[in-house]
Amino acid sequence: MDTMNVKEARAKFAKLINAAQRGRSIAITRRGKPVARLAPPAPSGQRRLPDLSAFRAAIKLRGKSISHTVRAQRQSDRY
Repeated sequence: MDTMNVKEARAKFAKLINAAQRGRSIAITRRGKPVARLAPPAPSGQRRLPDLSAFRAAIKLRGKSISHTVRAQRQSDRY
């Protein structure tokens, strides 16, 4: 991983983006201490969140919907 200070990174931002696109990671430092890292995005084959559509369909609502309740509360509090 390459290292570059903030001032130099600002001046060469377009080149840093191109380097990240090619797969290189660059550490950005301020006063010699790392404060950020510019890296290529994670591979698209990363783990995805589970599908919750079956879970949502299994939820049974009781009573009035929350939107109805909120509207009723707003109407009663206005006057």
